[in-house]
Amino acid sequence: MLKNAMKQCGLIAILRGVQPHEVAAIGLKLYEAGFRIIEVPLNSPQPFDSIRILRNGLPADCVIGAGTVLTPDQVAAVKRAGGEIIVMPHSDPLVIAAAKQAGLACAPGVATVTEAFAALAAGADVLKMFPAEQMGPNVVKAWRAVIPATVALIPVGGITPENLATFVSSGASGFGLGSALYKPGLSAEQVAQNAANFVAAWRSTQH
Repeated sequence: MLKNAMKQCGLIAILRGVQPHEVAAIGLKLYEAGFRIIEVPLNSPQPFDSIRILRNGLPADCVIGAGTVLTPDQVAAVKRAGGEIIVMPHSDPLVIAAAKQAGLACAPGVATVTEAFAALAAGADVLKMFPAEQMGPNVVKAWRAVIPATVALIPVGGITPENLATFVSSGASGFGLGSALYKPGLSAEQVAQNAANFVAAWRSTQH
């Protein structure tokens, strides 16, 4: 399911700080723009409510999940809320194992090749390269040379419509988009405009 969503659009929306009363409208705008993966970080207000609202409100081909997942207990709570993907800032093998046992996709955060291979051995579905602004396109290129081509590399952190193409040409498979796409206080219309800019930049790289 995650692979299908990534094929449709390699952009993951990170709605850090979103509130349940606004998430349905924002989620719909993201879906209309072409996004097929949306995560609500667990350090947002009432994140499980927002995950539930998104899952109930959007078509089944949109993967809904949680970010900033730190413990196996949180994995279970995400599943109860209807989440389908676990996104982590780190790559704790216990959390990865909990996600896989729960039947959820898992995108752990990794910053070195050693961490990347350890995360894959633990069952990671895709690799979140975090923080991307610290690593840069050259690191993506170096990783791409040694990490199996079937494994998606997803830089997260500091990605903009302007620098996205450089990362794609270095071997990035997709991106997690945070404050350049959504930050608390933005209206659904403003998020829609940001989403359109990102999707246009992404599509221009897909030949």
